[in-house]
Amino acid sequence: MVEEVVQKITQQVEELKNAINLDIEDIRQANNEGLLERNDLKHELINDIASLKSDLNRELISEMKEGVDVNIYREQVDSLEDKLRELYELNKKLASIVLPVKQMYSDLVDEISAVNGGQIFDVKA
Repeated sequence: MVEEVVQKITQQVEELKNAINLDIEDIRQANNEGLLERNDLKHELINDIASLKSDLNRELISEMKEGVDVNIYREQVDSLEDKLRELYELNKKLASIVLPVKQMYSDLVDEISAVNGGQIFDVKA
């Protein structure tokens, strides 16, 4: 069962990495629709990974209680940890692209607001 959980997590991590790579490409091409379409999928994948991580911990504890030497799973778990680190680095890359753009828009809104006396739009009826 441990192997199955590790395999499921690995599959979810790879799917999330693919989604993030597509996000990075869509940001470069200013394709906001693609970004928005993947948001729900990414949230679902993140939740699935967190849930599967809990399942993995439970399975390892169960195996230990049954007297199984869980070191037999060491290579699989280490490989999974490597994939999670790759995911973390890829997410940092996405953040390094998104955060400056967010700040630029925030600065623009602040500047426009300051010019218009604290309002973004000057509506006259």
